[in-house]
Amino acid sequence: MILGEAGRRLLQILLLLSLLASSGCAWLDARQRELIYRPTPGSPAELTDLRAGEAHYFVSLPAHADTVNNTQRIELWWLPHPDKNAPTLLYLHGTFRTVPQNRPKIEALREAGFAVLAVEYRGWGLSTAITPSEQTLLQDADAAWAELQRREPRAAQRVIYGHSMGSGVAVDLASRLKARQDYGALILESAFTSFADVASEAGLFASLLLHLNNERFASIDKIARVHAPLLMIHGSADTTIPIHLGRQLFAAANPPKRWLNIHGGAHSDLQQVGHARYQAILQRFKNDYLSGP
Repeated sequence: MILGEAGRRLLQILLLLSLLASSGCAWLDARQRELIYRPTPGSPAELTDLRAGEAHYFVSLPAHADTVNNTQRIELWWLPHPDKNAPTLLYLHGTFRTVPQNRPKIEALREAGFAVLAVEYRGWGLSTAITPSEQTLLQDADAAWAELQRREPRAAQRVIYGHSMGSGVAVDLASRLKARQDYGALILESAFTSFADVASEAGLFASLLLHLNNERFASIDKIARVHAPLLMIHGSADTTIPIHLGRQLFAAANPPKRWLNIHGGAHSDLQQVGHARYQAILQRFKNDYLSGP
């Protein structure tokens, strides 16, 4: 095959990136992760979003190899439900948006009858500013889970929820816990099978970016270890994570499981576009699987 000038330039770029990646270039690794996760700093002004009965606070990250000499903090938002018996949901958001920017979706979940503990991963909001990775995101989810256990002593009333990238965090967390003994249910919105599949859908640059780093979030390899009731919601017009990736993950999951396709819904607007159906399935799922003590 004879390459044109553009093709030769692309090949040169690919070879250069491969060389840098194989040489362990820390700068390139950090830039790749910034492009993948799009961490978004917050502002103290966002605290004006707090309402009566809600709480905003920080917890210190337990010591890991990468933080032992550097205390780091994670920002948490506690948004209780008026019904003291409501189940409590750990909210794991996706890339880019902070917790305050996710407020419309959080409020939809509270409308459906859930108390919410929302976590800002390091790199987002007012949490410690780092360039995140799959490892740091999972560490942050573990720290938030410990706080959720304190907030919600009833194991069967604990719910893990993940949207978009947060679905990968949620599946990993759920796969390491025991259903009913540790938590009661898993809810995934706009979920995917793996970063590799999302990258393949997005084109050559995204596939190359993934090839040159270790970020995987392969939920498809973990979902079989989840034995809790599962609810998955996806939009038919989602161009960020095509709906067929969500369906593939759903097909690999254990029962009991429920699926809702929001017709015309995009990636982050399902609670608005399909409001009535969104509320109905959440409330039905809650009543069927989270109504016990």
